[in-house]
Amino acid sequence: MSRGSRSIARTSRTPEVPDATVRAIEAHLSEREARRERIHADARTLRRGAQAVMIGLHDGRPTEQDAQRLGRRLRTLARLTRAAGGSETGLARDAIQEAVEALLLRAIVRGETLPSFADLGVEPEPYLLGLGDVVGEVRRRALLQLAADDLAAAEASVRLMEHLYQTLMRFDTTRAIVPLKPKQDTARSLLERTRGEVVLARVHARYRELPPLHDAGEP
Repeated sequence: MSRGSRSIARTSRTPEVPDATVRAIEAHLSEREARRERIHADARTLRRGAQAVMIGLHDGRPTEQDAQRLGRRLRTLARLTRAAGGSETGLARDAIQEAVEALLLRAIVRGETLPSFADLGVEPEPYLLGLGDVVGEVRRRALLQLAADDLAAAEASVRLMEHLYQTLMRFDTTRAIVPLKPKQDTARSLLERTRGEVVLARVHARYRELPPLHDAGEP
């Protein structure tokens, strides 16, 4: 056999992907799928819990146990998404944001200092978005207070909305980092509408306090 023939013989074997590499990729993808399914399931549970807590807070029902459970689930999901390295965070982003909103509302209803993002175990970005959304929940409280003729409480809610809006406006960042601009615009619109409704309610209240007018012919 010539030297050239021996060279061809040595390289005639078809290259193959090592079986260990294939198994490692399969294990990696299987792990990602399992993590994705868990994050998706936990996100659905978290959103339902957040909605239940907010409804209970507005209805005046006890929500303490539900809120504590929500806080634990929020921390768990936030840890899972951080461990995922951003690959599956889109599944959980809205749920985390809504849970933040619910727990901020809980503090507002209880008259407590609002928890920080570190207190809730989340990143600053979903915290900011939840802060933007809670403005709408404070407006809802103001409308319920107006319906109950509690004008002083409604005015306090407007002051809180003003504070939240001013806080949101302190942040100026690109939408690629956090889509905050739509939240800021919505907060401004809700604040203006609610302020106008409370002012109108105050005018009506003063009108009702005026003594009745007598006809010109009455003594």
